[in-house]
Amino acid sequence: MDTRTLKLFLSLSDTLHFGRASALCHISASALSRTIKHLEEELSVPLFIRDNRSVALTHEGIIFQTYARDALAQWDLTRNALLEEAKELHGEVSIYCSVTASYSFLYDILSKFRQNYPGIEIKLHTGDPDHALSRVQNNEEDISIAAKPDQLPKHLTFKPIAISPLLFIAPKEKGILSGNLISPINAEQWRNIPMILSEGGVSRDRVDEWFRRLNIKPNIYAQVAGNEAIVSMVSLGFGVGVVPKIVLDNSPLSNKVEVLDIQPALKPYEVGLFTLEKKLKNPLINALWCQIKANIR
Repeated sequence: MDTRTLKLFLSLSDTLHFGRASALCHISASALSRTIKHLEEELSVPLFIRDNRSVALTHEGIIFQTYARDALAQWDLTRNALLEEAKELHGEVSIYCSVTASYSFLYDILSKFRQNYPGIEIKLHTGDPDHALSRVQNNEEDISIAAKPDQLPKHLTFKPIAISPLLFIAPKEKGILSGNLISPINAEQWRNIPMILSEGGVSRDRVDEWFRRLNIKPNIYAQVAGNEAIVSMVSLGFGVGVVPKIVLDNSPLSNKVEVLDIQPALKPYEVGLFTLEKKLKNPLINALWCQIKANIR
């Protein structure tokens, strides 16, 4: 089976850039362009709209993108089932997580797995944790590591690996902000405190619910992507932030902020692995999934 053309198409459909896609696939941009052109001729429809400045998927390209992902997933499932019969697993498993999660969990997850399954290659992608679930749902990744939302999306399965408290943090320099905050909560004081919060995700949902329960409208100074950026902005004195403890533990700026003892406390993170239920039929993914003990630490 020649799956190379489908992989080249998906790389271009994900990057929408011939230069980046060809570099990722280790071929020349001209060879990639010829492959896509031959594919379009075989299908008798255009898959991309391209000009000198941009590349975009056509309607037919979007449909074919779904087919290509499903076809490659089915091919991997069949091939790995045959390999499993021979007691030998080879192939790739892609994992998506934040940089902090890679520091905190990947060694424990992968060290023994690499010994037991040396033929399985791990492809690691890092980025904003708010994208972790959607990347799995869209078949862009096999597994992601992230915080569990209150409502688990349909067709996803979850395995917990850790619990991390959500912490209010303030600049360590006395007198900037932390001296204005007391517990129990004084709503009037909190309305005047600049808050630095995540743009979205589980952390933001928990903070919004916390303020709502206390009937406080927060003074939001900044909304940022990534918890590491929150620690940076708080350390510079821009406001009070909320981050998971695992982020603070791994931050080089942890000595520049202080944890506030605020009650009631925020509901903690439950961190774990996500994958599509149907992907557990893939022997490679199932091997990794089953090896991880659902122990919460």
